[in-house]
Formats: sequence, structure tokens, C-alpha cells
Amino acid sequence: MRTALLQSSGRPGSPAENLKVLDEAAGRAAAAGAGLLITPEMFLTGYAIGDDIARLAEPADGDAADAVAEIAGRHGVAVAYGYPERAGETVYNSVQLVSADGTRLAGYRKTHLFGCFERDHFVPGERQVVQAELNGLTVGLLICYDVEFPENVRAHALAGTDLLVVPTAQMHPFQFVAESMIPVRAFENQMYVAYVNRVGREGELEFVGLSTLAGPDGIARTRAGRAEQLVFADADPVSLAASREANPYLADRRPALYGSLV
Repeated sequence: MRTALLQSSGRPGSPAENLKVLDEAAGRAAAAGAGLLITPEMFLTGYAIGDDIARLAEPADGDAADAVAEIAGRHGVAVAYGYPERAGETVYNSVQLVSADGTRLAGYRKTHLFGCFERDHFVPGERQVVQAELNGLTVGLLICYDVEFPENVRAHALAGTDLLVVPTAQMHPFQFVAESMIPVRAFENQMYVAYVNRVGREGELEFVGLSTLAGPDGIARTRAGRAEQLVFADADPVSLAASREANPYLADRRPALYGSLV
């Protein structure tokens, strides 16, 4: 499945403008034959927007979700997008996956919140593994800091995730996550990992870009630079099956030895 990674911070504080950016990117992704378009963390509203997070948060089936579903259906490309999700008085840092016909397939709430900023504005989710079937692949969802915990990615590997979608807001000086950790996560868990970042400055934060899709051989299939970009790579189930056959990591595990980890 050709996968499009939208590296952009959009227009922080303006969901309407961000939907326009998404619409334009979906058109380009569809024209390039992509089956899935992935945005960064909190793409619909912006990340470093303070108390506007609560003001702009919407339910998973809110107006913004309907707008994304319309974009996906009109262009015929599935979309995974980051946004602040409101559930009553609670706000989550979430990602939602919408199919190419506009059907909502899955929603995930970030389980590992990073720093005081996120803990002040969000409540952590409680479901570690969220998946959906898309174009012959089992797609799993995590968000940013979640992927830095090996337990999360291994849980996805054991649950059969083929393509792990990770919208992120990775900032300076932590670019080693995109450069080094993501390819290792893909290799040690025998899956594709799509890590899609914001870029540029928001307030005091500098997002580093470097969005990448890494394969089960630990090699980046595509890597963006430090500017706004739409980059593409393929997640191939045939190559994935061959890699899993050749690499014994998961088969050679000895779970009985690992009880002390929990």
C-alpha cells in the first residue's frame, strides 16, 4: 500500500485552514496512487496552542471528523489524522483512521503523555493496541511518545500489526528518535513504522521534521527533511511476510523469562 506522509504543522489554531491543507494533500496523495495519508500529531488544531486545545477539542464523530471523512471519500484515500478528542469534560490526544469511503475505522488515545504541557491538557488513554484492516494490512495506531516505549510496539507486533502509524510532534533536540529509534523499532518488531512529524516553530518549540517510513529490515523507505513535505513509500505485505520468515526475533522470544518486566 502506497503511504503518504504529510509533514506539516498546518495553521496552528485554525481547524478550517488545516482542513484545507489536508484536502490539498489528499488530492496529491490520491494522484500518486496512495491508499493512506497520515498527518502529524494534533494536526487539525495545532499542538502548542495552550488552552485553545480544550476550546477546539471535538468528539470523535464531530464536525471536524465529518469534514475529514468527506475529504477521504471525495479523494478516495484513507486518512489517519491527529486531533484533540473531547469526551464529555475529558480531552484526549487522539488519532483517528478513516477509510477511503469515509468510514471511521479506528480511534486511539495517546497512552503515554509527554511532559507537563500534555499532562495539563490531556487525560491518557487506556487501550494499548488499537488496529484496523486496510487494503490487506493490519494497521495499528500509536502517537509520538508512545513509540519510545518498546512494550507498546512489541504489543502491536504480538497482535499482528503490519503497519504502525505514529503521528508525532517530535521537537529539538530529540531528532535521534526519527533518525535511529524508528528504524530499530521496525526491525526488532518486524513491521513497517510510519512516523509523521510536525515541522518548524510553534511558540517555544521547534519541530524537527524527518518524517519516515521504516521497513522490517530497519531501512527507511522514505525520509523527509526539515521543511513542509509530502513524501511517499510502500508498505508491501509480500516483503513483510518474507522478512518475518527470515527474521526469528518474535519466534525466539522466551516470555517465561520476562515476568520481572511487569
